[in-house]
Amino acid sequence: MDLNPFRLCSGLKFLGYFMVALVLGLIAVSYCAVVVLTLGPHLLHGGFTSFFSILLLAVFHLLLVLLSWSYLMVVFRDPGAVPPGWKQDTERGNSNSLSSEEPAPQFCNRCHNGKPPRSHHCSVCERCVLKMDHHCIWVVNCVGARNYKFFLLFLLYTFLETMLDTLVLLPGFISFFRQAEHHSSSPGKLAITFLAFVLNLAFVLSLLCFVVMHISLLLSNTTSVEVHEKKKGMPWKYDLGWRKNIEQVFGTRKVFWLFPVFPKEELERVPALEGLDYPTRSDIIDI
Repeated sequence: MDLNPFRLCSGLKFLGYFMVALVLGLIAVSYCAVVVLTLGPHLLHGGFTSFFSILLLAVFHLLLVLLSWSYLMVVFRDPGAVPPGWKQDTERGNSNSLSSEEPAPQFCNRCHNGKPPRSHHCSVCERCVLKMDHHCIWVVNCVGARNYKFFLLFLLYTFLETMLDTLVLLPGFISFFRQAEHHSSSPGKLAITFLAFVLNLAFVLSLLCFVVMHISLLLSNTTSVEVHEKKKGMPWKYDLGWRKNIEQVFGTRKVFWLFPVFPKEELERVPALEGLDYPTRSDIIDI
């Protein structure tokens, strides 16, 4: 009997929908605690407190829009699928490569199709994904060549938003027990503020590790999967220098780096964004 233990991973699809609901719940609780219960009442006092609250509210909503925009792009953007019947042109080689040496063409026995460089088979999506980084249950989707930028922006803006929420809610959290003892606030308001602070603090601490890790991967032009493939002591053939490595994910137009969009001309100028063709270092020879 042919058993495939990776089929157990299909349960992550259902877990992913719970994670989406959790993200939406965190946003709702944070919005209520930060905007309605904390910053909103300060607007009535006027003066510097009111001006500072308006500034914080503006930053809060800006980050919330960018966070939500990036999140939707990661969820609904296809990370990159291998075209049916794809075959590597071994005679021409990689048209965008800086090196004349190319590895032998690969073939996926599960998809019964060719495997472009840096692509991997996802056991959850049950297909090969271009420049696959990982399958993320938080977005119910794979993170690959065509949505990796959006994933990085989602991480960044979520980290900044939760850090802002944590700082705004910190005074209320400190006075939580005093207010609870003297019944100076309703139990519902105290519970929402306490819950929002704890959740945001937990996300800030956990996201900090992911942000640092993915910045390191970005600067070396490496995916989470490729970390285990890189040969120790040997230069990584896709490492073109930190500036060009960033352009391989975010494009060459810096004005669009902080927005989850790709201008059409960028997709034509940087083939790596499409996930089929990658430049490599000329001083590295594949074995």
